[in-house]
This record gives sequence, C-alpha cells and structure tokens, in this order.
Amino acid sequence: MYTPFDFSEALGHRKDYIEDRLREGSPVVGIAYDTGLLLFTIRRTQRKVYEIYDRHMFSAIGNQSDIENVRLASINMAHQEGFERSPDDVSLQRMVGFSLSPALKKGYGDQMTVPFVIRALFAELGKSSSADCFFVLNFDGEYRRAADNAVVAGTPSAEDRMLSVIGSPLRDELPLAKALKLAAEAWAAGARDAHKRRNIASDFDESDQGSPLKGVDEGDADDVFLRDELKVGTIEAAVLERKPAQRTEARFRLLSEVEIAEATAK
Repeated sequence: MYTPFDFSEALGHRKDYIEDRLREGSPVVGIAYDTGLLLFTIRRTQRKVYEIYDRHMFSAIGNQSDIENVRLASINMAHQEGFERSPDDVSLQRMVGFSLSPALKKGYGDQMTVPFVIRALFAELGKSSSADCFFVLNFDGEYRRAADNAVVAGTPSAEDRMLSVIGSPLRDELPLAKALKLAAEAWAAGARDAHKRRNIASDFDESDQGSPLKGVDEGDADDVFLRDELKVGTIEAAVLERKPAQRTEARFRLLSEVEIAEATAK
C-alpha cells in the first residue's frame, strides 16, 4: 500500500539525488548594468549562455540534456507566443510561470519519470531599465523573480556568498566593464564555496600540499582560485543591450575575448 509517507520519502530521495548532481555545476551570475543585462559563467566544454528571443537570454547548471530540453522549450514557446500574439507579449512571467514551471513540477513529482536535473537563470530586457528582470527556475518547478541581479549555483550557501559579493550596486554607475569584473568575483566566491564544501566532505584541506591555495591569505583566496580555474575553463559572458551599436543588430551578443580580458584583468 502506497502511503503519503512513501510519497514524501520518495520526493526526498529525488531531491537529494538532484542536488548532489547540481553541486558540481559552474555557477552563473546575472547582473544589470547601465545599458543592459549581463550573464556570466565559466565553462569547460559545452556552451552555457544562449539567446531565447529578442529580449531574453538563458543559462543553467545541471544535466546538459535537460538544459537543452528547457532551452528548446523556451525558444519554441517564445516564438509561438510572438507569432500568435505579438513580440511584446513574450515575457518571462508567462514563459516560466505558465509553461516551464508546471512541466518541471510535474516531472519532479511523477515517480515513474526521470526528474529534470537543472537550475536555470533567465534574463529579460524590459522597455525600460525598471522593467528589466531575472527569473531563477529550480528543478522542482519553483521560481523567483529578481530585479537587479540573480545567481544560480550548486548549493544555497554558494548562492548566498555570491549575492553578498555582488551587494546592491547602483545600476546607473555600473558600466559593462565593472559589471564583468564584479561577476567574475561573484563567480569565484560561489565556485570556491562549493569547492570547499566538497573538500570538507572528502576530508581534504585547502592548505594541503598540491592545493593552489596553499599558503594563500583568505582575502586573496578567491582571486587565486579564479586564476587556477581559468587554466582549464573559459569565461563565457553575454549581454542584452538596450541600444545596440547598430539599430539593425540583435540585442543579444556574446562578448569577445578581448572585452572580457580587459575587464577582468587585475
């Protein structure tokens, strides 16, 4: 006999399984700057930041197949909505709240299906800066909206640390170069927090021989960690620009290596 206790226990096991898979994910940082929105991450192989529609972009951590399924579903819904209604009717509130969230919630609760392993971050460029927003969508279908910045990482503590690094910068005083540098600092803080917790679980000390952080002061540890990660990873950053250089250009663009290097150089 299947009882409510069995259902709750099964959900608990699914949650533990998914969160264990997400811990290894490279964090994603979203920041609003003076003329647009930025998504920033570091990748090893697969691309991680994508355009969804004219004023929307997306990134995520999790299983690559699940990320791709959510990305394609988002694109299909956005284009269908834009065709049947108008491009102005395409919004993250409708996309996430009415389409993606119910699908993820159903998959998470259905014990006969494999759940989505994903934590996604969407960005939407509004008609004015006050209408810009980010949406964070979790594997269980729960989502939240943020105005000026948002992050996704493998653990809640990593996300908290990233948000504390970002703080509450004044958007009008934050050009793209400063936003990139701040995003890099936040990424390093979140990735290192997750890394430290994995080390604790495996009884590994950051000061042990062979660790790049051996002998490094705590205040410099995030910078050293970031430089070490960039030996095997590549920064990927994209923006939604309110006023593209040319009126015919798309609002979405991936930043060049030169732009990223100049902004993140110490």
